[in-house]
Amino acid sequence: MAGQNTYLTYKRETAELLYWVIQASNSIIQKTGAQDEDGLSLLNTTGKTTVHGLVSMVSKLIAEHIGEQTVPPIIFRLFQSVIEAREATHEFFLQVATASSDPEIDKSNDSHKHFISALKEAWKALSGVSEASKAKADAGSNPATPPERVEERDPNPKTVGDDNNVIHLANKFASLYLGSVDEEDDDNEEGAGNGASEGPSAAASVRKSQKKSNGKGKKKIRGRKSKHKKNQMKPAVPESTLESIPIESYRIIEDNEGIMTDYLIATYSLTFEWMSLRSFLQKTWKEVAYEGLNSAVAGTLSNVAISMLKRSELAMHVDFPDHDSYHTVVNTITRGDMSSTQGTIKVQKFSFDERAPAKVEGVTLDIKEQLMIHAYNDLLDFLTDFQENRNGRPTKSMLAKIDKWDPSFDLQRATQKERLKWRRSYTINWLYDLVNLFSTVVFMTYLIKGQQPALEKIDWSTDASWSRHRRLLGLTEFASEVTSLAMHKKGTDVRRKIQPHTVFQLQCIVDSFMVSRGFATDETQGYVLSSPAHQFSPRRDVSLFLGRSPGFFYSIEALVHLFKEIGVANSVQSSHGDKTYKTCMQHLSKTAYEVGMWLGRSHKMIGFDKKVQASRFSSTNADGLWEYSPFICGVGLMESLEIAYLDGMMVFDSTPEPLLLVHLYNMLVQRGYITEPCGMYVVLQSFFPDTFFVDGKVPTSRFSDALTARYIANSQSCTRNRQAMSVSKPLFNDLYRVTDIDQNVFFKTPSTLVLYRKAAWNYERIPDSFVNPFSLLGALRLGKTNPILDPETGDLRMADTELTRKIRAYYDEEKLLYICWLARSMILGVREDSAKMAAEMAILGDRIPSNLPHLRQNLGTGDRVGSKAQDMQLDMDGVHVLEILKQDICADICGDGLSGVKLLSGVNFFQLAYFMHDDFKEIESRLDKTRNPSYNLVYEAGVQNLEYKRGRLVKLALSGGADEDCLRIMADHFQNKPRDYSTYWD
Repeated sequence: MAGQNTYLTYKRETAELLYWVIQASNSIIQKTGAQDEDGLSLLNTTGKTTVHGLVSMVSKLIAEHIGEQTVPPIIFRLFQSVIEAREATHEFFLQVATASSDPEIDKSNDSHKHFISALKEAWKALSGVSEASKAKADAGSNPATPPERVEERDPNPKTVGDDNNVIHLANKFASLYLGSVDEEDDDNEEGAGNGASEGPSAAASVRKSQKKSNGKGKKKIRGRKSKHKKNQMKPAVPESTLESIPIESYRIIEDNEGIMTDYLIATYSLTFEWMSLRSFLQKTWKEVAYEGLNSAVAGTLSNVAISMLKRSELAMHVDFPDHDSYHTVVNTITRGDMSSTQGTIKVQKFSFDERAPAKVEGVTLDIKEQLMIHAYNDLLDFLTDFQENRNGRPTKSMLAKIDKWDPSFDLQRATQKERLKWRRSYTINWLYDLVNLFSTVVFMTYLIKGQQPALEKIDWSTDASWSRHRRLLGLTEFASEVTSLAMHKKGTDVRRKIQPHTVFQLQCIVDSFMVSRGFATDETQGYVLSSPAHQFSPRRDVSLFLGRSPGFFYSIEALVHLFKEIGVANSVQSSHGDKTYKTCMQHLSKTAYEVGMWLGRSHKMIGFDKKVQASRFSSTNADGLWEYSPFICGVGLMESLEIAYLDGMMVFDSTPEPLLLVHLYNMLVQRGYITEPCGMYVVLQSFFPDTFFVDGKVPTSRFSDALTARYIANSQSCTRNRQAMSVSKPLFNDLYRVTDIDQNVFFKTPSTLVLYRKAAWNYERIPDSFVNPFSLLGALRLGKTNPILDPETGDLRMADTELTRKIRAYYDEEKLLYICWLARSMILGVREDSAKMAAEMAILGDRIPSNLPHLRQNLGTGDRVGSKAQDMQLDMDGVHVLEILKQDICADICGDGLSGVKLLSGVNFFQLAYFMHDDFKEIESRLDKTRNPSYNLVYEAGVQNLEYKRGRLVKLALSGGADEDCLRIMADHFQNKPRDYSTYWD
């Protein structure tokens, strides 16, 4: 699984290693009938074992009875990976133990050392027998596999990646040499005295090894006696009951010190995960301030990173309940003594120079900064101070520390102590504005009702009834968590309620502003100063989205005005059809109001004491919550883009004009009436090919039938959808349900942002059915798809999955292999430049590499990529994943062309809808002025429903029933008034 922290990888790989060891051990026991000294079976039926049991299974069973087989390379890789994870944690906590003389840490370190030694002992036992058997195999002698077995052709396709599958390997182990013991055992025993077989059987090996073990009280492994008659019934060997145990449940049973050791691995992994993610996000927000990266891209990546950390937290919570709070995690690392730990822990820094060998030096970590202790203390101090009065105003003592914060403070000339004090004042002031703004709607609701419930009992969650008001676009969940903590009674200890992801998100919020002011932190360099970003405003991209023509507000206002004109022109509302425009108009007006209220500005804030709360930044900027936070601007813009896209698709789906005009435009192009392409209609066809045409196939004839197949055949479903949309319920109550794209009839294509939100920002939860195979998310999944060998032809081909089927619709098998090779190369780090990788995936076209036959071999066996894939899991850390996904997100929001992802979120679909409705309006006007016969036939038939009229006119044109002048007037409008699509950033 890509993007996991080291603890999750450690858990998975430990389980996989145990699976192979236990299954292989059970196979030997079942074939030899080995028992303990009490005659009981030694089969493992639980999937669990001790450290001693693991070593015993490997050294006393598997290593002695593996025969001439070679241990699969992946088993050694798993051993190595588990040992490295243990050693890294052991080394880290040895430094902690040096700083603080804690007996618990000493015990845990001893347990670490014992575990590592045991694993190395098991590894050594397997390594010896594997090397010996491999040498014999290379010399041409391998009696372990009968000759006839080699010649057998497997009737099923062989998956090339099977050598990386521990389940497959465990089954394979049981079916090879050990699988012949039962069949050969009788013959070997009967002919022993005649010299018929001189090869040692597995059972004999068990007996031989057992002679050396005579310790009192110890269990002994006993093989079956050799004096069986040929036809004597063999003792029944109990069957393993492991079939129902999932591989994830295989684990090592440990004592208290061992459990503590696993917990240390989890805390070590979690802290280094947030350190690396924080470093990446700091660089990303620096790109926003200094290089013009759209803040919505950085906001989306931040949400994905926070989701990664939440998953790691969940794993810790499952394994170590009540030990997953930030307070507990950090106390475990520092042993509650920050002063002793600070300055004692070092990490390795690698320096590379083409002219000299790589240098490795130890760099001391700033523990307070890297563990986010400053941010945590600021949050805790804010919560404690807020609980004093719960009126939204700082206490006098706090006010004396944070009042008169100066946003123009010169950080370059300040001392380090002054910079940290300035950052602390900013953080606490910002948190006061956040909670006051978030709680205002709730307070006002209760005040209007004349109620005043206990603040600690109010449901502040995102699922409460207040969710109908977004309040803080993009940051609702975080604001909910902080507000819930702040509203506890005075003196409530909330330390164990604060989760690591909450502190991490606050740290990222603070970092986003600090880096724009030239104040950053580095894992190895410490604090780094630079000049502030020149003329940078955090609301830069928000202002572009909202204000510039054709911005969000302007486009909605124009579209609503057009819908009003339609209502006036069709004053007789005798049918449901024309009410569609009215429903759209009402919803768009409400959306514009809510986005205008909650994006980029802080409106009046009221506390429970009925007093208006001024912004803590009011002396410099009343909207300081936004103006001094690139983070909230980025995530707020991100959510607004989602809302805009969903509402745009709602308009496209609810009104007939988009579908009708695209079919009309295509017919006029195919019949030669239009010779110059109209950008807007061309782009729309490329955005939604399957939406406009059945199976995405653009019709070249029978145009009326094509429209019928796509539109009229679905008219009943379309009507039901519009009726459901107009039922009496608050239009903005849970925005994402009102405009759920899955409820649309035609326009169901989700944008990348919509997909990520539906998956709770966990990219791994996005279904393959929604993944663009030419996106880098698609590449991540394609790269982990194993090729298979066709049993008939022996050719290499990719396994049949939803993603490979999508690619086969465009390319042949050889190009599919090339695409998968590109993807695997990216994952393995052979191609580290994800931007170039994205471009290559996006513009494959008809190009195919000349070395494809060689690539076929590399995917299966052989050179750098193939062999590396055989020896390692296709895992990446979270930062590598974010760097890759960044290309997809940029393409969706900005359309930078570096990914196969379509530009959807950044397109102003309100303006496109306005253009199409305006196109129809002008075509109707010109036809009316010329008294066109086809127009009169439809529009003077006495039907008032505008939707029906426009549908009949287009169908008449598509079927060939419209007169020539009508078609030329339509084509003339498309050509003389060309429309182009636009983004919010144009």
